[in-house]
Amino acid sequence: MKLNDISELYWYAIYVRSRHEFHVFERLSGANIDSFLPTVERLSRWKDRKKMVNFPLFPGYLFVHINKSYNNILTVLKTNGVVRFLGLSPREPEPIPEEQIISLKKVVESKEFLDPHPYLKEGQRIRIKRGALAGVEGLLIEKTGQHNLVISVDILQRGVSLKVDASEVEIV
Repeated sequence: MKLNDISELYWYAIYVRSRHEFHVFERLSGANIDSFLPTVERLSRWKDRKKMVNFPLFPGYLFVHINKSYNNILTVLKTNGVVRFLGLSPREPEPIPEEQIISLKKVVESKEFLDPHPYLKEGQRIRIKRGALAGVEGLLIEKTGQHNLVISVDILQRGVSLKVDASEVEIV
């Protein structure tokens, strides 16, 4: 079985059992399947010591670079710890654009401080998580490269806009 036919390789996201990201990554690498597990280094503290530890950037997920053949997909799915491929349909894995993986690899390799961040789209309903405005809800809009929370008063057909840091909000 040939997993590295360069002509039609695509990146796919796979969902793995909880806390099995590193094990699955090792098993896939051992089977010569090109895979990518983005990690971040964080300081972990115990009662008696502190230590820098690698954590998955996206807990429960990693990426594989394969061609979309039945055998290749089956080989990945048979890997101990793999739950399923991600896609719009349960039976159809969805390829990830190469540019997204390249960008993610560059950012991870830069060793800059990374923090997982909720995926936000313009028009989503969001809530502020912390601070004096905790609990305030509204719609997310983007204006001149900044995120804004819009609070609307429907009966007046008016609204107010407030600049927000995207890391301070959650999806409602």
